[in-house]
Amino acid sequence: MTEKNTSTVRDWLRGIEVFARPLPEFAPELAPAEPSELFLAWLTAAVEAGLPDPHAMTLSTVDESGDPDARVLILKNADPSGFQFAAHAASPKGVQLTGTPRAALTFYWPEFGRQVRVRGAVRPEPADRSAADFLARGETARAEALLARQSRYLTDPDERERALEASLARVKADPGLVDPDWTLYTVVPDVIEFWQAAATRVHVRLRYERETTGWQRHRLWS
Repeated sequence: MTEKNTSTVRDWLRGIEVFARPLPEFAPELAPAEPSELFLAWLTAAVEAGLPDPHAMTLSTVDESGDPDARVLILKNADPSGFQFAAHAASPKGVQLTGTPRAALTFYWPEFGRQVRVRGAVRPEPADRSAADFLARGETARAEALLARQSRYLTDPDERERALEASLARVKADPGLVDPDWTLYTVVPDVIEFWQAAATRVHVRLRYERETTGWQRHRLWS
């Protein structure tokens, strides 16, 4: 890209208006002592407003070289014990979590100008809970997971179709079939930050930090 084109793109991006719509108010002094309560309130607001994929989140991990990696997943559960998602243990994210069992989650609801950032240790749930999550998936999703080929090079799409068809036949023949490597993970947070945008760019930020005495709340500069 030439310098002129680079400048054009830069100006174009700077000209895109953000936070132009009316945004919710956020009063940190009224926030509950338990962060999961506030998270569920924000998530409920997003669901009730009809926001697309309100339970989608970015899962960030590090690989064996210490390089960051990220992808979007669906939240499975959230309560005072933590935030849950599921993945195949042999997938890149599963391998990364085995090597470094810590992760960050990022939720973003642009219509509300809200994001929530979560950081903490990751633990695998017992096999029975992972199996229950696997069986709650659709047949095709289970069949795809049973192939255990996520993120590998795909050189022949027809081969994929044949493999998926055979795997789907296994699922239909044995509805209780479970992939033992399918894992339900819980992020046990030690830090949760709530971020409310403002058109003035004086954003409101509230961070919960877990200490031995419980959660402590701190306002942050925007």
